[in-house]
Amino acid sequence: MLDDMASGGDLRHEALLLLPSTSSTSYSSLKAAYNPALSIILAELSSPIKGTSSKAVLDIAITARGLAAPDSAPRGRSFVHLQQLLASFYRLLGVTSVAQAVELDGPGGVDARVFFLDDSENGSDNNDGGDTNRSQVSRANLGPIIHLTDFAASGRSWESIFFLGTREGDMLLNALTTTAKKRGLSNLAPTIRRLPGVSALQPQPTVLEPLALHPRRHYSVAVGGTFDHLHAGHKLLLTATALAIDEVPPGSKPVQRTITIGITGDELLVNKQYAEYLESWDERWQGVWGFMESVIHFSPPLAKQYATPAATAKIEYVHHPAPNGKYVRVRVSSDLDIKFVQISDPFGPTITDEAISALVVSKETRLGGQAVNDEREKKGWSMLEVFEVDVLDASEGESQGEAVENFETKISSTQIRRRQMNLAKGNL
Repeated sequence: MLDDMASGGDLRHEALLLLPSTSSTSYSSLKAAYNPALSIILAELSSPIKGTSSKAVLDIAITARGLAAPDSAPRGRSFVHLQQLLASFYRLLGVTSVAQAVELDGPGGVDARVFFLDDSENGSDNNDGGDTNRSQVSRANLGPIIHLTDFAASGRSWESIFFLGTREGDMLLNALTTTAKKRGLSNLAPTIRRLPGVSALQPQPTVLEPLALHPRRHYSVAVGGTFDHLHAGHKLLLTATALAIDEVPPGSKPVQRTITIGITGDELLVNKQYAEYLESWDERWQGVWGFMESVIHFSPPLAKQYATPAATAKIEYVHHPAPNGKYVRVRVSSDLDIKFVQISDPFGPTITDEAISALVVSKETRLGGQAVNDEREKKGWSMLEVFEVDVLDASEGESQGEAVENFETKISSTQIRRRQMNLAKGNL
């Protein structure tokens, strides 16, 4: 069965926060540069909805110059740098939310979604010709690394845009608004707000690992998890998975790329704490898709001009009796699918789909990656390249005790379910 879903250009969230890059990916550097602004924006977005079941969606665009260029491929070369930046930022977001007594991802809180903005001068405006084998929508308008020119043309709008009141922040806002006006999209937000920031930031070039360490491109990558009540840990893992999939080089034969997201079936979760507040499998895949759409799907409105399916995301529901046979396939663009697979064992589709070539895991589950490769070796299949993602941890550099404990509740689906129970009982 096929359904249509609105394109990424139709998304409207409460706010956009524009952030110039910092001198390093370390937590301390990000805290010095961004903490004052984050403190203000989290408090302002959460105040009107505190104590309700609503959430305020906050898009956060962090500049990562040059990564939309073809010479930064394969994506594995920049993976370590970018996942470290994501991990440090989501950690800062959690610590700041504790300090401001702001809920993250739960009822009455802020739902932050981070992606990367390439503000270099080699965007699609300067690359309109010569690539006849792939659609322009697919090439230019998919994140989580999106060029500023394509982001401006995406048609997204917000209630408010926030930017840092620094030289770099002013330049970033000016570049976005000027580019949007050139595209006839001047009304990005009714309110534009300046926030405090650290002046004279010295952006660090993205560290690209040697090509010899990541010789192959990956067109089919996988990740797995429960993904109940999405939180920062899930978002880090999912965004990192999207970072691991490569684009097909210009002039090459088209390849259908796939991000496979294994999601634990309902029957394996019956013994979870506060099980009555668990999301169903359908709710969980839809929640994951809602997040993924925010960080990868930047198709402009009326994308029919490109003669591709990108104006709507096609959704296919499949239920075969074979292992991992129940899944939902979302056609994000003409050459990218996201496949949400119901899993009932630790391996999922990684041992039933030979085409998968890379697996994304957290460092605490790295042994699972080795176990998958052991099973694939028994089948005579090629080994997966395993990409590891940092575990979010508030203890390093922060005061021990209650603050750390409160941070841990921000990245716990169990604690989100507990707070939902308390809200339902009128205890919040």
